[in-house]
This record gives sequence, structure tokens and C-alpha cells, in this order.
Amino acid sequence: MTQPTIPPAEGYAGDVAPQQAWQWVQAGQAVLVDVRSDAEREWVGQVPGAVPVAWKQWPGMALNAEFDAQMRAAVPDGARALLLCRSGVRSIAAARRATELGITAYNILEGFEGDADAAGQRGKKGGWRFHGLPWKQG
Repeated sequence: MTQPTIPPAEGYAGDVAPQQAWQWVQAGQAVLVDVRSDAEREWVGQVPGAVPVAWKQWPGMALNAEFDAQMRAAVPDGARALLLCRSGVRSIAAARRATELGITAYNILEGFEGDADAAGQRGKKGGWRFHGLPWKQG
């Protein structure tokens, strides 16, 4: 399978569209890591097979003190990691940290829910769910 050229981003391997991320996961070419909080995954939905490694935890959104160890455990040496958050913002910070740990880390653009629309609602302007990619509730 021919890999598209992904331009590197500042401090991590690059940004990929949700559809490209899913193709890599299906082909066994990357590990999908969901960096949303446990509460978000439980209440909003989750991607089957994604490894849960919170970047920040609710309430308070404090940094996960176990992030480094959990990322090292989740991603085998030499493997690529695809990081997913709510809208593709926290996953950038998490991808930068994963890169510092020696992991080839990519941010998934748009995140799980995408950006908020004019009414302040997510899920209607991009995101993993919007594109019809696999997910489940609870």
C-alpha cells in the first residue's frame, strides 16, 4: 500500500485526516491512541480497539501523571501512534510529548467530535463520528 506523504508538524510527525488514520489502523500500520479523558470516552463514545491513554483527566483537566508510561506500554518500539482527542487540539500536545519519548506520533485532524458549529454543538462539522468511522457509545 502506498503511503501518502504527510508533512511533518512542529514537534511531531504530522497531521492526518480521520479517514487516513482509520486506513492505517485497519492495515496494522499504526496504533490508535485515544487521549481524551476517561469521562469523555465513557459519555461521548469511543473507537473500538483504540488504546485509552488520557492526556488530561476530568474533573479539572489535570495532566495524566502516568501518560509517559502508558504511551510506552501502548505503542511498540518502532510503531506509529495516531492520537485522537475531542477536536484535534489536545492530541497535538500529546503527540509532541509522545515524540519527546521517541514515539513517531501523528495528530488526527478534527478529533472525535470536530469543531463546534454556530450553535456551539459538536459532531456536525467534521470529526471521527461525522465521517462515519467506527465508534460505539459507552
